[in-house]
Amino acid sequence: MGRACGSCLTPSPETSGLTPMEHASSMTESETVELKKSLAELKQGIVSLAAMLNKHGEAELWFGIAPNGKAVGLDQNDKTLRDVSQAIAASIDPRIYPEITREEVNGKSCLRVRARGQDRPYYAHGRPYMRVADEDRQMSARELETLILRQNRAAMRWDNEPIDQPLSTLNEARIRQFVQTAGLAWDNTTNTLDKLGLLRDGHPVNAARLFFADEHIELRCAVFATQTSATILDRHDFHGTLLELIEEAQKFILKNIHIGMRLDGMRRVDVPEIAVPALREAIINAFCHRDWRDPDYVQVAVYRDRVEIRNPGELYENLTLEELRRGGVSRRRNPLIADLLRRIHLVEAWGHGVPLILANAPDVTFREVAGLFIVSFARPSARHAGAESAPSKTTPKTTPKTTPKTAPEQQVRRRQKTGETLLQILRQQPHLSTSELAQMTGLSQDGIKYNINQLKRTGKLVRHGPAKGGYWEVTDDTGQLIAPDT
Repeated sequence: MGRACGSCLTPSPETSGLTPMEHASSMTESETVELKKSLAELKQGIVSLAAMLNKHGEAELWFGIAPNGKAVGLDQNDKTLRDVSQAIAASIDPRIYPEITREEVNGKSCLRVRARGQDRPYYAHGRPYMRVADEDRQMSARELETLILRQNRAAMRWDNEPIDQPLSTLNEARIRQFVQTAGLAWDNTTNTLDKLGLLRDGHPVNAARLFFADEHIELRCAVFATQTSATILDRHDFHGTLLELIEEAQKFILKNIHIGMRLDGMRRVDVPEIAVPALREAIINAFCHRDWRDPDYVQVAVYRDRVEIRNPGELYENLTLEELRRGGVSRRRNPLIADLLRRIHLVEAWGHGVPLILANAPDVTFREVAGLFIVSFARPSARHAGAESAPSKTTPKTTPKTTPKTAPEQQVRRRQKTGETLLQILRQQPHLSTSELAQMTGLSQDGIKYNINQLKRTGKLVRHGPAKGGYWEVTDDTGQLIAPDT
């Protein structure tokens, strides 16, 4: 925080930039505004100052205004301003240098204290507090530790740290392509990187390495047979720049989920079961907002019932899941990375990403687990499959007379479930042989052949080519061919 101006003790109502009536109409307590009726509440007001600074780095404290926003006024003089300033200086550590001014609100003389500071944590009367809504809560030992660690990280953001490598480690062709996409003028490598904020002391920073270096980062993707990670159908680790991995993640997902169709006139249009704008935004956010100090990777997991996009690092700077879903809030862990993505129009506006996801995939869920932030998209195809293969509701009390009828029904359901599993596998890997399918499913080769013949008879599966070198083609319920995802 800049401290050159010191305390402002000059009575200057005009410093607010608002008329008295405007102040009155907008006066309400919030996470950055506290209202006190009189200076008898100065001690609690100081607590509020520290709590607001710990939460947002800025604070506004009023005396002479009731909590309901009604101006009641305050008897004050120059000594009053000095007493308030001295009390704040003596009670908050590290010391802050607030602006203290007299303000007229609805014809009443009031006192306003404004402060900014980034030297968190701030202690009031020897104790740390955090602002929650319009309340000041004393922080627990763990919350204090978290705040200190976060503050230390923020002192040197990862994306702005210089790397001990020369400019020659960056790929000039990638830089030129970025500049062209961003609509910027090319100068030379050094000047261009400097204008983009990607140089410190003549060395490229980490953000430049992510976008332009030949030293690639990693993305891990996998497809699972069921709703759990017990059985892996496919796994692929991708290496590339940040922009390349965004594209690879999207392609991997679209390759491994169901693609429907609709007719636009005489033209067939593919319709993925999860909206592409939502998927793409979630992928971009995973790379943009992840904790790059964590050595783990961005992960894409395709399950039978959902698609998960995971990134290391929980929500940043006390942002809650509820605030995230409301949208319009931006707490950037990597502002330089975010700015680069904005320049090439992958990030449109701060706080816009989650509303975009929700607009295109309303049933999306967000959660934090073991240091990971996870975005989960439901797969509508799984709901349909689940309805067809629902388990029997026959209870243990079923009489022996019903058993002969129930057993065939269970057999049919088991065959349906096996057939659905085979269709799912063959959509993803159409070149598999019967022996490979038997290995993956645990069925015998005869069992595989029987179920494939059933699927062929019902028109759900078509074989193209010989046993060696051919492939399977899966159809939907209408008999419409679905192109293999290869």
